[in-house]
Amino acid sequence: MSERLCTVLLYSDDAQVRDRMRLAIGTRPAPGLKIEFVEASDYFGCIRLVDDYEIDLMLLDGEASPGGGLGIARQIKDDRDDAPPTCVVIARAADRWLASYAQVDGVLMYPLDPVATGTTVAELLRTHAAA
Repeated sequence: MSERLCTVLLYSDDAQVRDRMRLAIGTRPAPGLKIEFVEASDYFGCIRLVDDYEIDLMLLDGEASPGGGLGIARQIKDDRDDAPPTCVVIARAADRWLASYAQVDGVLMYPLDPVATGTTVAELLRTHAAA
């Protein structure tokens, strides 16, 4: 089985949150998938990475400030025909409706569960590759 290298953008204004995201995913969340990470700590950095890299998945912090991951997800989905799949990490289950409005492809809850995170990321990457 050949290994597919995927680029995952991690966005949060908090470096510790980005570290937790990276650790929860790992470099090999499923057989055949190898992950390379790029990181952004602000809105402009996130947009720049989406413009400059072939991003396979965006994992966005819904609690980031001042630019929240939900707003960034919605803007990228509205502005780009080739928007990468997006997964948002939220702290309140009640915010799932916002995630739906933002047109995200996946939702994870804080604190991140490594098994759920790896499974969700692998599923989104495989779905995107098949499309």
